[in-house]
Amino acid sequence: MSARRIRPIHVGLVFGALTLFGVILRGVADGPPNIARASDVEKAKRDAVPMSGGKDERGPVAPDGDYVAGNGIVEPNGREIRVAAAQPGRIARILVKEGDFVETGAPLVELESMVERAALRATEAEVQAAQAEYERVSHGLRREDIDAAIDEANSSRARADLSKTSLQRLEALNKSGGVSVDELDRARQNAASDESLARASDARRRAALAGSRAEDVLAAKARLELARAHREQAQAQVDRLTVQAPQAGEILQVKARAGEYYNVLADPLLILGDTRSLRVRVDLDERDIGRVKVGAGALVTTEAFRDQKFKAKVLEIGRRMGRKNIRTDDPNERIDTKILEVVLQLEDTKPLVPGERVTGYISTKP
Repeated sequence: MSARRIRPIHVGLVFGALTLFGVILRGVADGPPNIARASDVEKAKRDAVPMSGGKDERGPVAPDGDYVAGNGIVEPNGREIRVAAAQPGRIARILVKEGDFVETGAPLVELESMVERAALRATEAEVQAAQAEYERVSHGLRREDIDAAIDEANSSRARADLSKTSLQRLEALNKSGGVSVDELDRARQNAASDESLARASDARRRAALAGSRAEDVLAAKARLELARAHREQAQAQVDRLTVQAPQAGEILQVKARAGEYYNVLADPLLILGDTRSLRVRVDLDERDIGRVKVGAGALVTTEAFRDQKFKAKVLEIGRRMGRKNIRTDDPNERIDTKILEVVLQLEDTKPLVPGERVTGYISTKP
């Protein structure tokens, strides 16, 4: 019975040994793993596609000479301007399109302003009313009004004199008993009333001849200035809803559409830049900053125009070290390197566009 139990175990061991021996023999036949087999090499030759004309497609070649290099980006003169509105609102109209060149102060975008324009019309009416009141007070009464005041004063004085004369006659008759006490009282009251009216009419005559008081003129002028200030405030509110170009330049990108609601915390409405001349902002490694001077010559190359080298010169050198601004797709690139920004002024900018990534080569010759 023990012999029957041992027999299957022996068979398994023999089978495993034979499998291991086969694997070893195959590895020896194939050769070391780091050495390509002849069949694989031949297959690779058949599958490889040769480059047309034998040209190197890896990118522009660095210029010969004493240069320091850095990655850069093309930008407009004075950098790009991200134009935004001063307050949120629904966009009514976009007045420009990409590629348009605008002057300083040109309207670019209009936000809805129906409520603000209605308030402006109300303040304009207030100004007109205050202006009329001020002119009336400052100029005084018209000549016709003054003549009417003089005539009214003269008439009132004549009536008061007549009432006084009638009273004197009745008082004389009263001594002889020819006038009743009631008639005498009525005559006295009429004389007193006519005298008061005469004095009031005479005061209005003097006021008409003297013109308005200085206090009245100042008060009317102050009301006019207040109305004008309200109008200016309403006009400023309307103007804030029309976005204007802060400087002359080309519309590089329109990021909003009519009908959308604009929020000041979101993206800008559009991007503007002066493309009449272009610059390149280069990230220069901190090891090379001592070899670069303002005015030094430079060359710029780009993947888009590999056969061209664009001439430039150093326009500005930054005053503070910082982190890299431009990064490539190279996985081995170091991103913790400190750089100094160097601005190059391009001589010929025709094929280049703002935002294009380039490589700048700055001459180190004195």
